[in-house]
Amino acid sequence: MLFGLGKKLTLPTMADALAGRTTAIPTASHHFVNGKALKPPFPDGMETALFGLGCFWGAERKFWQQNGVYITAVGYAAGLTPNPTYEEVCSGKTGHNEVVLVVFDPKVISYADLLKVFWESHNPTQGMQQGNDRGTQYRSGIYVYNDAQRKLAEDSREVYQDALKASGMKQGITTEIRDAGDFYYAEGYHQQYLAKNPGGYCGLGGTNVCYPPEAIAAT
Repeated sequence: MLFGLGKKLTLPTMADALAGRTTAIPTASHHFVNGKALKPPFPDGMETALFGLGCFWGAERKFWQQNGVYITAVGYAAGLTPNPTYEEVCSGKTGHNEVVLVVFDPKVISYADLLKVFWESHNPTQGMQQGNDRGTQYRSGIYVYNDAQRKLAEDSREVYQDALKASGMKQGITTEIRDAGDFYYAEGYHQQYLAKNPGGYCGLGGTNVCYPPEAIAAT
């Protein structure tokens, strides 16, 4: 992962964004952990969620460890540049966030359960930053595929914000909630990175998680 105090902390405009490309960048074909195809079609009955919570290496592992998750994949979303590369995203000139695509079986794990993983795995009060990682691609975000997901996401944000306030913490949640839009798969070496590199950089951990026990109990 790339650190640096000189990273852009404001999103580009369409006029400033990189041009990108018309074809998708190469990526892995199958999940390194469970061997399932990373791209659709997925089995009938599966649903899709999309989250940004800092460095996508550690964030992805949080979700593939959940029972009921069919596959996960990392990529780029909520930006302007079509089919961006990792280097372009890190430049701050595409507007994209590092995100995790989660394909899940709602009969086993609900979207509300996934939201709980999301909120309790990072600090959503830091704006364009997560821990030591600074830049627009590290912002906290929930990218929804339908009105039901939006309602659950917005309600959960209120619950966690109220819990923070009740606990005396002054930080306000900066998590954006937006329509999912286009998702671009990241390069193959990023997919399930921490399964391939168990000692690799995670970016998530207890020091980054801001919630007291009251917040967790409120969900």
